[in-house]
Amino acid sequence: MAIYRTRYFGEVTVGVGGRITIPQEMRDDLGIEEGDVLTVRVEENSRGTRQLVVWRAEQQGDE
Repeated sequence: MAIYRTRYFGEVTVGVGGRITIPQEMRDDLGIEEGDVLTVRVEENSRGTRQLVVWRAEQQGDE
């Protein structure tokens, strides 16, 4: 199991229909491009606090 640490964070605004915009700097850093599919997971701790986790799968060899 991998252990991740926070590199940086930012704020996003929730728009119409629940849409969020990932800041350009983060998209560039993560290599997220138009048309990419992201996986989203909701986590909850023992106190009931929830967080949204989003990630992009590693690209396959010829993508």
